[in-house]
Amino acid sequence: MDYNNNNGRELGWDDEIQNEGKEYVLLPEGDYTFKVEKFERARHNGSAKIPPCNKAIVSFTVTDTSGYSVTIEENLFLHTNMEWKLSEFFASIGLKAKGEKARMDWGAVYGSTGVCHVYVKEFTKKDGSTGTSNRISRFYPSYDRPDIPQPAQAQTTYQQPQYQPPSYTQQPPSYTQPAQQGGWQRGNF
Repeated sequence: MDYNNNNGRELGWDDEIQNEGKEYVLLPEGDYTFKVEKFERARHNGSAKIPPCNKAIVSFTVTDTSGYSVTIEENLFLHTNMEWKLSEFFASIGLKAKGEKARMDWGAVYGSTGVCHVYVKEFTKKDGSTGTSNRISRFYPSYDRPDIPQPAQAQTTYQQPQYQPPSYTQQPPSYTQPAQQGGWQRGNF
């Protein structure tokens, strides 16, 4: 069950409760498929490594070969010091060709897929204890992805229908034909 997408409901003082929370799962370091679920535009206030700039907060659903998914949120900084990471991301979703310039098309990132390398990051929690989380260290370009097994739910027999251009069997109306009764006629107001 995905509790992140469930807005839930208010509980009454005497309601019964059962949910003990979702299980926290940490993916082992490795290469995984991802799907961009959402992104939001934000502002980075500056740090020792990156001065103030725009940033994209991107939420990725990363799926292992058994079909289990986790959400990883990454900041993509719109700064020349991090241009390599932006290029890597857009190349991974097929929106940047190797060695060529590309305009960042943020409207096209929703639902896009690719392959990334996930690692386990250790950090210190507010209470002083050590915690771990998954982070993305690399996005593989669509033209040079590692060969990894597809997730379980992606191994279906569904095939996307091929694009068929529309056929035009009906001729467009001739503008020399007299106007039909009740329709617009030149000079009639």
